[in-house]
Amino acid sequence: MPDLKQSSTTEQDTIQYVTNNGGPTLGYSTDSGVSILEQDGLFFKDLSKDGKLDKYEDWRLSADERAQDLASKMTIEQIAGLMLYSRHQAIPAVSTGWFASTYNGKKYEESGAKPWDLTDEQIGFLAKDHLRHVLVTSVESPEVAARWSNKVQAFAESTDYGIPANNSSDPRHSSDANSEFNAGAGGHISMWPETLGLAASFTPEVTRQFGDIAAKEYRALGLATALSPQIDIATDPRWFRFTGTFGEDSKLTTDLARAYVDGFQNSDGNQEIAGGWGYNSVNAMVKHWPGGGSGEAGRDAHYACGKYAVYPGNNFDEHLLPFTEGAFKLDGKTGTASAVMPYYTVSMDQDPVYGENVGNSYSKYLVTDLLREKYGYDGVVCTDWLITADESGSKDSFLTGKPWGVEQLSIAERHYKLLMAGVDQFGGNNEIEPVLEAYQMGVAEHGEEVMRSRFEKSAVRLLRNMFQLGLFENPYLDAEESARVVGNPEFMRAGYEAQLKSIVMLKNKNQVLPMQPKSKVYIPKRYLPAGKDWFGFPTPESHKHPVNMDIVAKYFDVTDNPDEADFAIVFISTPNSGTGYSQEDADQGGNGYVPLSLQYRTYTAEHARAHSLAGDPRGSDVLDRSYLGKSVTPHNTTDLDSVLETRAKMQGKPVVVSMTLTNPTIVAEFESEVDAIIANFGVQDQAIMEILSGSVEPSALLPMQMPANMRTVEEQLEDVVHDMECHVDSEHHVYDFAFGMNWSGVIEDARTAKYKKVK
Repeated sequence: MPDLKQSSTTEQDTIQYVTNNGGPTLGYSTDSGVSILEQDGLFFKDLSKDGKLDKYEDWRLSADERAQDLASKMTIEQIAGLMLYSRHQAIPAVSTGWFASTYNGKKYEESGAKPWDLTDEQIGFLAKDHLRHVLVTSVESPEVAARWSNKVQAFAESTDYGIPANNSSDPRHSSDANSEFNAGAGGHISMWPETLGLAASFTPEVTRQFGDIAAKEYRALGLATALSPQIDIATDPRWFRFTGTFGEDSKLTTDLARAYVDGFQNSDGNQEIAGGWGYNSVNAMVKHWPGGGSGEAGRDAHYACGKYAVYPGNNFDEHLLPFTEGAFKLDGKTGTASAVMPYYTVSMDQDPVYGENVGNSYSKYLVTDLLREKYGYDGVVCTDWLITADESGSKDSFLTGKPWGVEQLSIAERHYKLLMAGVDQFGGNNEIEPVLEAYQMGVAEHGEEVMRSRFEKSAVRLLRNMFQLGLFENPYLDAEESARVVGNPEFMRAGYEAQLKSIVMLKNKNQVLPMQPKSKVYIPKRYLPAGKDWFGFPTPESHKHPVNMDIVAKYFDVTDNPDEADFAIVFISTPNSGTGYSQEDADQGGNGYVPLSLQYRTYTAEHARAHSLAGDPRGSDVLDRSYLGKSVTPHNTTDLDSVLETRAKMQGKPVVVSMTLTNPTIVAEFESEVDAIIANFGVQDQAIMEILSGSVEPSALLPMQMPANMRTVEEQLEDVVHDMECHVDSEHHVYDFAFGMNWSGVIEDARTAKYKKVK
């Protein structure tokens, strides 16, 4: 018998470990029915429980060989389950709302369940629907995440062919602004700037380091796939997903996409299995093919009002570069990103072969002709979430199905069209039945042999991404080790240093910054009226300090009296003007479409298009989506009030504005009234204080243009980069792409030489 090392990980399941000399350590649950086979002096898991060594169980073979063997054995039902990608799963599950779940038929709070126990819904989709790809959202702690992951893996191992779960996550490394570096160390996952902040460093090495650290933390949480990076070039400045991108420049985005994926996917040393893949690797699902940054008027395709991407500048090809020259041409040994997600949008009039205007995942031209055949991509293609569900609610509803361009099809017909377009996986779908219906549609049209082959092709791609990470050998975690890895001091320090490198100084009149330590500072409270978030959920009125005052007090003396202050800091954010759709306008007889604004005061769209480029020809929808002459007031117009009121209160003493940017922002309304401006893309308050106090010199650059006014925003082309008139400040500096300042003045270095655009 092999030498067994025992580790009890849950109340019910005991995990056994078997060590191979010169091979992988095997982990299996004693409750799963799996046993150990010995052959040629080596040990293998009998996942099929048939007493013999199948090819897919033989870790000496390549991931492709193993995937092909297992795919050939699986039933259509099992492959259909493999094609599912779950809806969002919180650990422990929430009891109310969109993602509500139960434990033994009861709410979590009433059930007596442990936070790592599986919900009724999870047991259902793992067993009945054969689902193996699970999207994880919030977790109570690293230990809870690890124990939940072990529960999932033990359950999965006991069914079918012992196929493990491929758990995944959207980006989860954002910074908690209120926490201090030392306070956070060891407690939570490492905190980094948003993707746009990584771009502001203009340093691919920083992004590569992020990927490397984030991958180690993901694996310690039981996560094997990252639904990232978002490598759309953000060519329309109004797009609400701008902050999740690397900005608008295709060259910078291409370099950072390559660095990000290399960091996530590569393992080395004794952690490598083969070809750069290994136990520290995480599959990167790059998004959103073929680029989602050109929604008409900046509207987003999570909403029906934003379903159309337009190309008035005939610049479709540039949007492909971060994929074809970045994520698909890696420096590391894994070679290419293992998965791709098309966006929700209908890329208008970009299909020269079939002439279809359908959501990108539904387009055979975009998925098969372009991605698969022209660019030779053979990784997993997974749809964005809920594109097969029916549309419901208002056109500014986030919580709706998004079957753009195929609204007239049934749910099963949508699955069939996706399969025939070349898609492997259905995002946000827990149920197997529509996939099986789609299979039967294919059998009726093409025959059993063709459809069986089509399903196996997707199964091989999906299984390969599990084999290459070693999940079949050992998907189990040590909860205590997970707690030591996730958010450890070394990783927290690296994330914090990246935050410092992401802060851009835009203005520093008369070298007012840095401020002397223990100068007396006045920080006005920030007022926001009641409103709603991007999901449509109500947000309460608030009037409070926008920063952790205890942290500020460690750098400066704080006063509530501007007369006593040496200087003031006003904290503001990018204007938030909504989704670009107003049900009130529609109810009053309008078409419902209103402007998106990047200025703080009420904006009237005097320079918008008289007629939209795209619209829905159905009689129940709107063909012309023009908003010419309509007005919108941002929810946080009070941010501008705060800046101007503080200027008056300070009576000539320095006023500093600290901006959290999620989009390019029009600063002309206040820039000449303030002495200094610093911009961040999601950092801890402590990082801002270190810049303002001079502990750290600013070094970041703008990863986008800052527009001079809304006219240039309206007149720029949604698909074209660097095509706006930029703001010129009172110091005659132009807030263009790659602009930034340090204590000596405007930064000119190797980064600006490489990326800055020559006008």
